[in-house]
Amino acid sequence: MPTDTSLLLTQKDKFTLPEDIHYLNCATRSPFSRTVEQAGHDAIRRDTNPFGLRPDDFFSGTVRARTLFSELINNQNAGTLDPERIAIVPSVSYGMAVVARNLPRKPGIKAGQHIVLVGSEFPSDVYAWDRVCTELGLTVTTVDMPAEFPKGAIWNERLLDAIGPDTALVIVPPVHWMYGIRFDLEAVGQRAREVGAWLAIDGTQAIGALPFDLSVIQPDAVICAGYKWLMGPYSLSLAYFGPAFDEGIPLEEGWMNRLDSNQFHRLMDYQPVYRPKAYRYNVGEQSHFIQMPMLEAALEQLLDWQPARIQTYTEALLRDAWPALENLGCHVEPINGSRGRSHHLVGLWLPDHADPMSVQQALQAEKVSVSARARALRIAPHVYNIPADVDALVNVLTKVLSKN
Repeated sequence: MPTDTSLLLTQKDKFTLPEDIHYLNCATRSPFSRTVEQAGHDAIRRDTNPFGLRPDDFFSGTVRARTLFSELINNQNAGTLDPERIAIVPSVSYGMAVVARNLPRKPGIKAGQHIVLVGSEFPSDVYAWDRVCTELGLTVTTVDMPAEFPKGAIWNERLLDAIGPDTALVIVPPVHWMYGIRFDLEAVGQRAREVGAWLAIDGTQAIGALPFDLSVIQPDAVICAGYKWLMGPYSLSLAYFGPAFDEGIPLEEGWMNRLDSNQFHRLMDYQPVYRPKAYRYNVGEQSHFIQMPMLEAALEQLLDWQPARIQTYTEALLRDAWPALENLGCHVEPINGSRGRSHHLVGLWLPDHADPMSVQQALQAEKVSVSARARALRIAPHVYNIPADVDALVNVLTKVLSKN
C-alpha cells in the first residue's frame, strides 16, 4: 500500500448525510459515499440490459475487489499481491463456518484440546464452534474482560496465557466489537504458531480503519464483513484463507469454483478440480453484479484515505472530548499501542447511575447516533464526522449525566 503521511482532512463533502445528523455509528453500518452510491446506480443501469454479457463477466468483476482487499491487508506471496487467497463470502458466519468445517482436518487435532475466544465476542464468532466441539471432543476457553481499568494490557496477557500446547484454534479480533479495546495480533499470531494452533480473525470492526498487516500477523483465516469499516454494501464479505485451507472442504459446491467454469459451452464436462487456493470457498453467485462495483469503489477510497490516516483523523477529532466525558464520571480505555484503545471505535463506560439505553435514546432524540452495548456507549467516528458532531455528543451527555 502506498504511504501518504499528510494529514487527512474531513471528507464530509463526499457523503450525503443530512447536516443535522451526527452519525458517530460506523461500527453499526457505514453510510455510502457519493462514489459508492454512484457505482450502485451505474451497476443497476447496466443490469437493465444484460445483452452482450459474456461468460468471463461472471468472474472478472471480483478480480479487482480481491486485489484491492489484498492491498489493504498486505496479502502477498513472494512480494506480489495474492488475490487468489481471497474468497467472496456473504458474512462472517459463513467464513467462520468454513473454518469449523475444516478444523477436523487440522494436523494433530484431538479430543481434549480447546478453542480460545475473548469474552463477550460477537455471536457469529461463538456459535460457529458448538457442533465441531461436540464432534471432536473439544472445549471452549473464554478469556473474559478484566473488571478493572485499564483493561487492555491485562486482557492481552490473559489471552496469551490461555494459548498453550492444547490449543487447537484461537479466534480474536483486532479490536473488541463492543469496547474498541485492541488485541496484539502480532503477539497472538506468534504464540499460536509456537503451539501449533490455527488463528482465525474477525476483522469486521477494524480492517479498513485500522492498519492490518497479514505478513506480520500470519493468521490462517481472516473474515471481514463489507458493510462497516470497508464501507461497502450489506451481505457481501471478504475472507482470506491461508495455506492450511488449500485442500480443504468448502461449504457448498458452487459450479463457478471449478476449473474452466467460464467455458459455458463445456459446463456439462463436469470438472473435479477446483480453481486454486481460496476459490473453492466462494459463495454461490459470487459475481454480485450490482454490489461488487460498490465494494470496489469503497475499497479504492479506503486505500486513498489509508487506515493509518483514518486513525489519526479520528484520534484528533475526539481528543478533547474524552477528558470532558471522564469529568462526568465516564471511563475510557487509555491509548496504549496495540494493547490499548483504537480511535475509530471507542467504548465509553457510563457512570453506575446511568442507564445506557436511556442515554442512547436521549442522544437519538438530538440526532446523535451511537450504540449502547452492555454498560458502555460505542462511539464510532469516521472521516465524514466533524467537530460539530463531537460537540453534539458531549453536550447531550453533559446534560443527561449531570441530572443524576
